[in-house]
Amino acid sequence: MTASPDHTDVRFLLVVLDQFNMLPFGGFLDKLRFSADEEDYSQQRYCQWNISSLKHGTITTSSGVAVETEFALKDAQFEHYDYVVVFGSRGATQSMENATEYKPLLKKAVTRGATLVAIDNASFLFAACRLLNGHSVVVHWRHEQEFASEFPDIPLLSDQLYHVDKNRITCVGGTAAIELAVELISRHCGRQKALKGLADMFVDEARQSQHGVKSLSFGQDGNAASPTQTKRAIALMRQMLSKRQTIDVIASEIGISRRQLDRLFKEAHDTTAKGYWLKMRLGHAHWRINNSSLPLGQIAEEIGIGDVSYFCKQFKRHYGINPAELRRTKHALSTSA
Repeated sequence: MTASPDHTDVRFLLVVLDQFNMLPFGGFLDKLRFSADEEDYSQQRYCQWNISSLKHGTITTSSGVAVETEFALKDAQFEHYDYVVVFGSRGATQSMENATEYKPLLKKAVTRGATLVAIDNASFLFAACRLLNGHSVVVHWRHEQEFASEFPDIPLLSDQLYHVDKNRITCVGGTAAIELAVELISRHCGRQKALKGLADMFVDEARQSQHGVKSLSFGQDGNAASPTQTKRAIALMRQMLSKRQTIDVIASEIGISRRQLDRLFKEAHDTTAKGYWLKMRLGHAHWRINNSSLPLGQIAEEIGIGDVSYFCKQFKRHYGINPAELRRTKHALSTSA
C-alpha cells in the first residue's frame, strides 16, 4: 500500500532503519496524527503517511520493540510523497551499513520531487550516499565529532534542532523531531493545524530551530552550570572537543581571564576548567569505545589528543582501566550474553 494522489495537504513516507530510536519516530508520528484531522480520530485527512523500510517486514528498534512496515522501499511510489523522512539507527556506523542499497532509492525519491529528511543518525546515511554534497547539516551533539571526522567536506552546524537546506532537511533527533514536524506541517496545513495536539503531548511550546538545549549546559555532576560564563564555557568546550585548543582560548572567547574561569569552575564543579574539559573529553572517548569499533588513535583525535599513549595514560588514570582493556571486557561480555 502506498499513498495516492488525493486532497491531502501533505504526505510523508517514514523510512525506518534497523535499531532506530523510538523517541524521534514516535514524537514525529504522533504530531502528524494530531494534525491530521479536526478532532482526535487518527484519520489521515490533512496529513497522510506510510511506514517503509529497505525490506518489507518487522524492524526492531533500539529498545527491542518490533515495528511492522507496510512495504519495501523499492515499491514506494515516491511521486506521491512530499517528504521522505528517514530515521537513523542507534549507531552512526550501523546507519551507513546499507548505503549502496539506499542510494539509488533515495536519489529516485529526489528525482520524483520529494524532499529528503534525515532524523538522528540518518544524516550519516545521507552523507555516505553522497546526498548531502553542497548542503549544510545538523547532527546529534554526541555524534558531531564523528561526523566531522567521517565527512570533513560537509559543513556541520551546531546549536540547532533542525536545519532546512533546500530539498535536504536534517534533524538532531530526540524530541526535536516534534518541532520539525510542526515546521513541515505549518508549511502545508497552516500554523493552527501544526500546533494542534501539543497540549495533549504536554509540549509547552514549539521551539525554534536554533533553540539552545539547556541541559547541554549542565555540569557533569548533573547540576546546572552557573554563572553565565561557566555555561558559555561548557558549550564552547563541547563545540571544540576535537580541537587542540587551550583553556586560554575558551577564557578569551567569553571575555574573562584564565584565572577567573578557573575560579568559576572551582566554585561550581570543584575542579579547574582544564580538568573539567579533560573529564568531558574522556567521557566522550569512553562512550565511543563502548559504542564503536573505531581505532583508539581516531578516538583520541576526536577529543583533541594527538598522542595515543598520552590518551591511554589519562584514560586509565580517570577510569582505572586502559581503553584496550575496556574494549576487550565489553566484547567478552557481549559474546557471552
